[in-house]
Amino acid sequence: MIKENVFPDKKKATASSKPTAGAGALLKDLSTITLFEDDHFIALNKPAGVLSIPDRMQTEPSLKDKLIEKYGSIFTIHRLDRETSGIILFAKDAETHKYFSKQFEEKAMEKYYLGLVHGMAAEKTGKIGAAIMEHPVFKGQMVINKNGKPSLTEYEVLENLGKYSLVKFQLHTGRTHQIRVHSKNIGHPIVCDPLYGDGKPVLLSAIKKKFKLSKHDQEERPMLNRVALHSYELKFKDAQDKEFDLVAELPKDMRALIQQLKKNK
Repeated sequence: MIKENVFPDKKKATASSKPTAGAGALLKDLSTITLFEDDHFIALNKPAGVLSIPDRMQTEPSLKDKLIEKYGSIFTIHRLDRETSGIILFAKDAETHKYFSKQFEEKAMEKYYLGLVHGMAAEKTGKIGAAIMEHPVFKGQMVINKNGKPSLTEYEVLENLGKYSLVKFQLHTGRTHQIRVHSKNIGHPIVCDPLYGDGKPVLLSAIKKKFKLSKHDQEERPMLNRVALHSYELKFKDAQDKEFDLVAELPKDMRALIQQLKKNK
């Protein structure tokens, strides 16, 4: 079963009590996704489909763009893939940026993710230490290679959900697409991953035995059609030596899918 601490309790900073917002709405009101904020940094619960920082083509507003509008200047500490949801930190001043960047480099931050993967791993817990480098041909894609950068991911299978499993990952390094690449490497790619898995959306008709399409729908809407990965928890100390344990609950799309998978195992 899912461990109780996978979902936030009242003692931890969460955005779970705030209404879920679409990408457009949240960019108008960042308070709906703010987990914590002080004079030095801000922690946000990034929805899937929103850019962490501007892309090269400036195609749409990013979280950083909106923070700059609000604060005048902001510093990138780390980033999440567009389709990955969950906790992300931004610094409000250069000193805080330097401090947190060092925390990431020295692996002083504990970073946990929740993901849905295809199948069931042979071992309930394990470590994946395969080195990662950029694909020599396909730009923006990573690949396992002995000449790549050292990479380490720990995992724990929290629940077997039939065709899929709910897995908790701990990142010990911060390589691009690390969890996605490592999951593929052990034969259990992240659900709906177009680069390292089959990229196919999850349909209720494939889960529910007696599925019937609603009279109002001409075609079935996917339950999930984005990379099923969520930045769930960050544990760290700030520059004043204050301890933080920030948690962002699973987003609605992943929660709904997990509920259906449980019902129809």
